[in-house]
Amino acid sequence: MQRDTRQRRAIREVLEQADRPLSPGELLEAAHERVPGIGQATIYRNLKALEDKGWLAVVTIPGQPSRYERAGKAHHHHFLCRSCDAAYEVSGCPGDLEPLTPAGFRLESHELVLYGLCQTCLAG
Repeated sequence: MQRDTRQRRAIREVLEQADRPLSPGELLEAAHERVPGIGQATIYRNLKALEDKGWLAVVTIPGQPSRYERAGKAHHHHFLCRSCDAAYEVSGCPGDLEPLTPAGFRLESHELVLYGLCQTCLAG
């Protein structure tokens, strides 16, 4: 059984309050406000532990570092800002992608990433 440390609580709080998937660097910055002195190794160690426990889900975006969000969310996709590299959740799904599947193949899952500019970058 793993201990519930101040660092792990801070990381969980940051992820619970985030409205989008966060990179390890974003997590470090936000957790540092709660626990000064928290280091990158602590972030990675706790991300691995929280993922192993099933509390955390890895968000994979091609060509980008992994992002992390709470596990157990309904099926959804992501939007990546090409300017600031922030990832955001996109609710909904285009639905049945079976017609795009080659003949004789079986579709088992899909991931969809939208790319563009976020509101903050558009305003700046």
